[in-house]
Amino acid sequence: MSSVRAILSRRNFQKFLAARLISNFGNGMGTIALAFGILHMRGGSATELGIVVGSTTVAYLFVSPLGGVIADRYGRIRMAAITDIWGGVVLLIQAIWFTTGHVPFWFLLLAQMNFGVMWAIFWPSLAGVVPALVEEDQLTSGNALTQMMSNLMLILGSTVGGWIIATHGSSAALIIDASTFIVAGGIVITLRHLTLAPDPTENTMLDDLLHGWKVFLSFRWIVIVVFGFSSVFMCWSAIDSVLGPLLAIKKFHGASSWATILAAEFFGYLAGSLIAIKIRPKYPMRFLLLGTYAICGYLLALAFSNSVFVIAIFAFAFGVNFDLWGAIWSSALQREVPKESLSRVSAFDGMGTLLTRPIGVALAGPLSSSIGLKSTFVWMAVLSALVVTAMLASPSVWRMQLTENS
Repeated sequence: MSSVRAILSRRNFQKFLAARLISNFGNGMGTIALAFGILHMRGGSATELGIVVGSTTVAYLFVSPLGGVIADRYGRIRMAAITDIWGGVVLLIQAIWFTTGHVPFWFLLLAQMNFGVMWAIFWPSLAGVVPALVEEDQLTSGNALTQMMSNLMLILGSTVGGWIIATHGSSAALIIDASTFIVAGGIVITLRHLTLAPDPTENTMLDDLLHGWKVFLSFRWIVIVVFGFSSVFMCWSAIDSVLGPLLAIKKFHGASSWATILAAEFFGYLAGSLIAIKIRPKYPMRFLLLGTYAICGYLLALAFSNSVFVIAIFAFAFGVNFDLWGAIWSSALQREVPKESLSRVSAFDGMGTLLTRPIGVALAGPLSSSIGLKSTFVWMAVLSALVVTAMLASPSVWRMQLTENS
């Protein structure tokens, strides 16, 4: 715990952590508020909701490689702050518009695509923030501490958001959500001097983009894990967005049952953050991938168990591993990838991981209708097991160790 106390004693880390807590409190209520806002407004529908939400991921995927270039070129903390503020301003306009009872479809698309673009720049920028705030040997603890507190605020935001939506309407929750982005960005911008933009060069943005791609490809273990894990992430996205709620309606007690399972997964995130603060696995990729078999157990429990409690146990185990990925994987990239290329490599990491997410979400419903929910879960478990085993079979992944004094 001395490492945690040392990190928390740093004034700049305190400011960054405060910004993440504020932002994630808004994130906790934002998704559900947008869904109910669209469904309850005049002319709103599930189809419109799906298109609007999907446009965010599509915009992210198109812009994310360039987002890493922008972050590396213009200063990571500066860009993290600017994207937070600008994304919040546009979302605030959308939220205020919701108070009229109807937001034009074109503006909903514009606002969410703008958020996807800002997200594509923000996440690669964020990858370079913690290394600027803590010592190298504190990276895993710093990342885990940030995730743990962020997860707590997501849970709190979801709880408070549900109450606000029920008592004051979706527009009130959306206004709070948008405001948290602006406030968080305002705090982070005060740290911009910690990651200054590099000296100007004659390289074009395309040159920087290609260089980042070459650096990404030069780490075989990164490439294998990113594109392999995209299949696991696709299965999780299908559970989270479509199949889980559908199962809860057909087999259990609807939203309350699914909320119980999600709560167990969220508490798994918290446990994962606590574990990540304590452990330093000698072979991090081996450790993480062996734990990733937890999603197979989760999927099989969804397929065969008639108990919400049993499914919740497997959801908790999956949540632990999922959060460990966030802390340990981020630290591995921050230590192994050259600092000048970190945001660009992180951008390709995010793009590769999310690449199949829209496919999983889009096919989940039709596939379950065609072969049944149980068979869909089983085949996803088989796919996940095969992909994880294939990744572990790669020597570069199995033997990967962190470089000393990298």
